[in-house]
Amino acid sequence: MKTNFRAKSRKLSYLSAAISSILLVNNTFAQESLSDDKKMDKPTIESIQITGSRLARDGYDSPAPVSLMTEDDINAYAPGSIAEFVNTIPSVAGSTTASTSSGSLSNGASGIAALNLRALGTGRTLVLFDGQRSVVSASTGEVDTNTFPQSLIKSVEIVTGGASSVYGSDAISGVVNFILDKEYVGFKSQVEYGETTYADRENGKVVLTYGTELAGGDGHLLLSGEYYSANGIHNTTRDWAETGYFGMINPDNSEGTPYFLVGNNIGISNYTPGGLIASGPLQGTYFGTNGSVNQLAYGAVSGQWMQGGDWQYSTSGMLGTNSLAADEDRNNLFARFSYMFGDTEVFLQGSYAEYEGLAYYINPTTKGVTIYADNAYLPDSVSIQMADLGLNSFSLNTSNVDMPASGSNNKRDTTRIVLGSKGDFKLSSLFFNWDAYYQYGKTNTDEHMTDTYNVGRLALATDAVVDPDTGEIVCRSTLSDATNVCVPLNRLGVGVASTEALDYVLGRPRREQEFIQNVAAVNFSTADVEGWAGPISLAFGAEFRKEEMDGAVDSQYSTGWKYGNYLITKGDYDVKEFYLETLIPVFENLDFNGAARYTNYSTSGAVTTWKAGLTYQPIEDITFRLTESRDIRAPNLSELYAAGTARSNSVTINGASVPMVQNLQGNPNVSPEEAQSFGFGVILRPSFLTNFSATIDYYDVKIDGIISYVTADSTAEYCVEYSVQRYCDNMIYDTAGTLQTINLLYENLNEMTARGIDYDLTYSFDLADTFVAASGAVKLRFLATNYLESITDNGVTAIDDAGSNLGSTPDWKYRFSASYDNEDYRFDLTARGVSDGVISNAFVECNSNCPTSSAPNYTINNNTVDGEIYFDLYVAKKFDFNNDGVAEFYFSVRNLFNTAPVMVANPLSQGSENRPGYLSTNRDLYDVLGRQFKLGLRVSM
Repeated sequence: MKTNFRAKSRKLSYLSAAISSILLVNNTFAQESLSDDKKMDKPTIESIQITGSRLARDGYDSPAPVSLMTEDDINAYAPGSIAEFVNTIPSVAGSTTASTSSGSLSNGASGIAALNLRALGTGRTLVLFDGQRSVVSASTGEVDTNTFPQSLIKSVEIVTGGASSVYGSDAISGVVNFILDKEYVGFKSQVEYGETTYADRENGKVVLTYGTELAGGDGHLLLSGEYYSANGIHNTTRDWAETGYFGMINPDNSEGTPYFLVGNNIGISNYTPGGLIASGPLQGTYFGTNGSVNQLAYGAVSGQWMQGGDWQYSTSGMLGTNSLAADEDRNNLFARFSYMFGDTEVFLQGSYAEYEGLAYYINPTTKGVTIYADNAYLPDSVSIQMADLGLNSFSLNTSNVDMPASGSNNKRDTTRIVLGSKGDFKLSSLFFNWDAYYQYGKTNTDEHMTDTYNVGRLALATDAVVDPDTGEIVCRSTLSDATNVCVPLNRLGVGVASTEALDYVLGRPRREQEFIQNVAAVNFSTADVEGWAGPISLAFGAEFRKEEMDGAVDSQYSTGWKYGNYLITKGDYDVKEFYLETLIPVFENLDFNGAARYTNYSTSGAVTTWKAGLTYQPIEDITFRLTESRDIRAPNLSELYAAGTARSNSVTINGASVPMVQNLQGNPNVSPEEAQSFGFGVILRPSFLTNFSATIDYYDVKIDGIISYVTADSTAEYCVEYSVQRYCDNMIYDTAGTLQTINLLYENLNEMTARGIDYDLTYSFDLADTFVAASGAVKLRFLATNYLESITDNGVTAIDDAGSNLGSTPDWKYRFSASYDNEDYRFDLTARGVSDGVISNAFVECNSNCPTSSAPNYTINNNTVDGEIYFDLYVAKKFDFNNDGVAEFYFSVRNLFNTAPVMVANPLSQGSENRPGYLSTNRDLYDVLGRQFKLGLRVSM
């Protein structure tokens, strides 16, 4: 991983005074295509192919809602990656980023930026690059959007509605399509540097793009390269994260008190950075700096938590060990060559992307460590106490502060080659457009843990004694076997572990995997079929796709580690698909759009998806649209074939934190998910308010047979609290009755439902046409999603997460942007935020006289979570460059007022190992990095 980013970033900032950047193209929404000389005229709608359909039409005529974000919109946010910008769209909720996926260790998904529409899951959002699928980045089926050439993306189209009949599996919640600027001519470049107001998260980007016509315009060459690097933020906490704001089971269990307690000054009660004797006569004794012996001041204790006392010290070994931001290094190379042979275009397109990321999960805790009375590192004072009490041993709990935090240093590279052709022909009286392509994609991953401990070696090293023959400290195991290579480790204190001992117990498990995708597709379309109320459009085509994965791992890394017990996941499947889509004018101003797709998976058989939609325009100012569809999501490679991802963690049983290993396995018998989606919307383009448009769309999605697994925490809860035997069967105990493993299996669970309303309002005007004595284009846009319902029913519980700010679906998520653009300057101000909410809709808030608490309707002292709004500013100065070039110097500030995130406690995960190390907020809804600055230069010629 990089070691000298500061030096590199300084060089970038120096280069930014002399190098070039991106051509400002006056992009417009498909809904408001304005000419330069008639900016105030009613928009002329150009018929283009939009993502929601295989037929040429505009966004307003589509029965499925389509939001278009242009290059200007993207540039004004100055994102490090396109995903950063897309995640600000209100309908996008619950996405993963390189920083938030740091806990995805065993499945190799750490570092992936995967998009999520409606918070229905990243696997239910189909991500396309220029209308085509991309090879996956992990066995979980996620596509890392960072593998796309960022500088050539001229727009992003978001279809918020089922689209499986048009594009196949995974498009249950919609499609995000990154549109490529294939016709670009010229040279453009960009240099950018940024950091936070705390002088961390230094990041830099360099982009070069070149496009030219060849052979008198018959050929076209497009080249692009990009380098991006960002420093991570590790072992750091912001001030707002140091108040000890957590949720715990209320230590006061008297009648009428709430079951859960949320508040400040809450921390860990059953371990300390250098080790705590957590039970027995010596309970509360902990080992501090250089092995000093101290007594923990307990606050009000409940399980592994307490309020008050030495909560700050006990938690200090975990606080900040989950990375606030990941290290990221990203390289992208892209090339496309096309040539016209008469009316037929043939093209060859290739891309190569590299990513390396470093993120820490948490410091690895250990509970129940047996320390014997003859341990060589035991302080004399404790030895004397043990002798007086007749103790042969005690049990130690520790957050292992002398060990580094565990995490991942994953690398992946993606190669994608597309060979295709498109053209047209006439058959009888019908004029057809056609296109065909073959795509090969391959992702190689190097899933590499940072240092984590080997359980067996740690146990041997911890059991240190004095060799009676030499007087040296050795591992007890070497006394009976001199060939046993073991280095004794002092676990009793802070700063006491030797480098040699740590080298012995620590290791870096590693797995290499490859994912290969082959796609062949052909599509035809015509708009010339004569109909009774106008021309009928048809589109039809076929696609073959094969997905496969394989890997390699050294047997020593398959078991016995705290994290990263990698197994080889190997498997493949193929799918054959045929589709038909039509657009039929039923009568004047009423159109029917329908599609059907037959899909046959080699693993699960055949399934049919369909959609039916109507658009009706009773008057020029108003259009109504209605859609219903049946969509699917087929199981991914991990859900089918995962050999087992063994992950160390803890669960809560009867209020106590119990360590265990959760083992998640694939299931080749899972069937595709089936979804039924309904949408109704209205489009307003009032003739009395020029250049104003509004869309309001209601959606209702129900998914049956969702492919998922009941979590380890839920398995324990359903067994212990609900006595569901099939979950008890998954809890494996040893002969002494100690929980060892919780087996988790992918299966088709019951159902998931989601309802909500999307709003998209746009208004543009020129200041020259107002009372202001200035000229320049002004555009206002308001996007919002009102999440009405979000329920996952697993057969035991069904809780509505809409309005929960602990989850990804608050009542409201919104984004308002205002831009002013003239020949010399551009100003953008964006406000993005979420509404007030609750921790859980199932909770009952009370402080006294509380009703009886029972799962999932627990009582809690404070169920309220505040909303927040963040402001972003973008300022650009334009000037001529080198006679025929255009340059733009820009400065952006994200989170302008350095607004801290709202604290959000999660009292449900009482026994979870990672909770003390994770930020007590919702990183999906709230800004955790603080104010961020970007300075850059774009040049085009």
